[in-house]
Amino acid sequence: MFGCGINGSVDDAEFSKPMPWIGIYIAAASLACAVAMAADAAVGFRYRRPWFPSRYFALNATSLSVIAVAVKLSVDLNTPMPRRQDQLAKLSSSVLICTVMANSMPSLGAMENKELLSNMIALAILVITSIVNICMQLGTGVIYTYRREHAFVMFLMVLLLVMLSLSAAIVPTTKRYLEKKYRKKYELAMKESLSRSCETVFDKLKEDLMKYGMMAHTCNPQFVVGRSVTCTASGALCLLSAVTLAQAMLRSYLMPGRFKFCDGESDYKWSSMVILIAQNIAVGLGTIAPAVRWFLAIKFKCPKRGNKSYKDEFKLERHWIECFIEIKKRPLSLHIRSRQCRKLLHDAKRVVLEMVTGTQVGIVMGSKVVRMISVLFMSRILLFCDLCCELRNKFKLNTSVSTKDSDCGLRLEGSVFKPDLSRYVLHLEGEEELVHIMVRDNCSATESWIKMGKKNQPKHLIQLLEEMPSRSFEGVMSFDSDAVPPLDSAEPPNNWALPIVTLTSLGLAIPNIDPSARKRLLRGVHEGLRYVNLVEEKLCAKQELMNMRKAASIVFLEVDLYHKWLDVDLRQISLQGNTTKDVLEALARAAKNVFVKFKATPTHGCLRETPSAWPGKVQAAYSMYRISETLLLDCKSSDCDISNRIFEKLSRMISDIIAACLTNLEQVICAECSRSGIEERKECVRSAALLLGKTAKVTKIINQRELPCLDPNQLASIDEWRASGDLRKALLVKSFTDESETSSLSPGDRYLSIQYSQV
Repeated sequence: MFGCGINGSVDDAEFSKPMPWIGIYIAAASLACAVAMAADAAVGFRYRRPWFPSRYFALNATSLSVIAVAVKLSVDLNTPMPRRQDQLAKLSSSVLICTVMANSMPSLGAMENKELLSNMIALAILVITSIVNICMQLGTGVIYTYRREHAFVMFLMVLLLVMLSLSAAIVPTTKRYLEKKYRKKYELAMKESLSRSCETVFDKLKEDLMKYGMMAHTCNPQFVVGRSVTCTASGALCLLSAVTLAQAMLRSYLMPGRFKFCDGESDYKWSSMVILIAQNIAVGLGTIAPAVRWFLAIKFKCPKRGNKSYKDEFKLERHWIECFIEIKKRPLSLHIRSRQCRKLLHDAKRVVLEMVTGTQVGIVMGSKVVRMISVLFMSRILLFCDLCCELRNKFKLNTSVSTKDSDCGLRLEGSVFKPDLSRYVLHLEGEEELVHIMVRDNCSATESWIKMGKKNQPKHLIQLLEEMPSRSFEGVMSFDSDAVPPLDSAEPPNNWALPIVTLTSLGLAIPNIDPSARKRLLRGVHEGLRYVNLVEEKLCAKQELMNMRKAASIVFLEVDLYHKWLDVDLRQISLQGNTTKDVLEALARAAKNVFVKFKATPTHGCLRETPSAWPGKVQAAYSMYRISETLLLDCKSSDCDISNRIFEKLSRMISDIIAACLTNLEQVICAECSRSGIEERKECVRSAALLLGKTAKVTKIINQRELPCLDPNQLASIDEWRASGDLRKALLVKSFTDESETSSLSPGDRYLSIQYSQV
């Protein structure tokens, strides 16, 4: 039998052969943790977020699985570890647990309640299992050196686990509190926005976004946890664990006479050194973010740097224990008939909650003591650094006035006066002294995002809007004429994207057009549809328009990549030598055939009365038929062989429809800041600021046109635009003017008049 010797006993000589490769697996998991923690630290430095949000290294199922592999040596009970690197690898595995807990603490704020509970239970099981197994190894002799270091690290592990658990308990309470404050501040910002008059829409939106950005930043749950006293204290504990590992390694290599290691070799063999190196890298990189949080907290708390007295330092804020008080007051949801049993359970619940509350108070006060001790030790060093900086500045010949610490709410940048953002800082009890710091550190974030967006403006879309200047939006009305006979008694509603895609398809099919003009049109539409789709996604989320939006995206993909409309080769039609009228008739006939075939199919009979439920292909065909027939009406009343005139008319229609749709960008930006949850609000404000920067020139061009008298909700619907009396009146006036100007001209003069009016 495989695995047994000749005499029938178990042959365990082969069992340890895979162990070195398991060691490589452990080292790889440790390096994965190191990379994720280093990425969070790099992002924090890159975007000036000294609270270091846990973006890549957060508590979740994946990270907990990787951590469990990385700390396998802590739970390995019976593998002999005789050499120096083996014993140090055991210690580094324990220290890594402390490091990952301190790094992942801000991620508690980004979790929902159920996710928070499950992840904390999983982490507690992992940490408690590691502590129990380390104690067993200390008892059995698997760990025979660095016993004091192991005991100290286990104590730090217990403290960090309790800190994480109790910090997680207050996350739902602080979220509710800050959400209420955000709503009140948001209403205040909206009222100020309505009562304020700015020169341009861009300036108004920029000022609003600065307020929304400040509110979103200061109520960011990860930032709330990251600036808490327990999180900064966890940084001190993480630093202590790293120092413990560092001193153990230095003593073992610099003072080898004080340690006596056993002879022999571990089953992990050469991979023990690989594990030790990988975990030291992980501990070193993972200590950066918690240590910086701790250092910045004590830097601010130094007497010369902010807090002048410590009389309120040991005051317990209510939000630390409010959740436990609420739970204590709630009745149990258990359906028990016996009054005595209910009373007994209720009393037991109160006793347990009082113990938990006492533990919470002790942890918070202990964290404040850790911060205070850190301040006492570091204050002299920081004051000495300040003195050196002052002396250096005195001997500088070219001195410049630093405005780094000035309040951004009261200073001028060029000629632009910035709003007072301190009123929009959302803070908890006991964080009043942080308001100035949060305003100072975040006042330029929104402006930097807007500047970043301005560097990536849609140049082809801007070129399309500038080449087709207009004072109104006639193209919104003229792309689909009421004179075209309908194919069905029930017509589908219109959306913004599908007419743009259909007109672009026709523009590619019209013969005798300069290829560079077609390319410019296609590029401009490609960039414009990004913002059109964004408007429809945010403001036109009606179910009846879903098929049309899908049809527009699918059809444009084929048009953009292959120059095909529903398997019709637009380039081939353009090169066949047909006239513009022939091309329009061919596309109208192809679209009509698709629609007639669909209506004749028995399986689609149930959809005949619901045009919004038609398949995307049919929606696209109906749009092509309507627009082609509309252009054919124009061809019948003029010389249709003038391809450039028709192409320019198509381009003008596309420009007008895109411009009309993008008048809703202000609503989109406001909606982006208000509809998101508290966890995603910061990123939503960032995307809104980037959008404002990208569309700054587009907004300026559109604002030169005359808007119809519509409500903001009506501006989001193209059907409301088409039903507007202002647009109809403008279109009739323009048509009457064109007819009166051309009626008295000869055919040649009429052609010149048309060309001149369109230039």
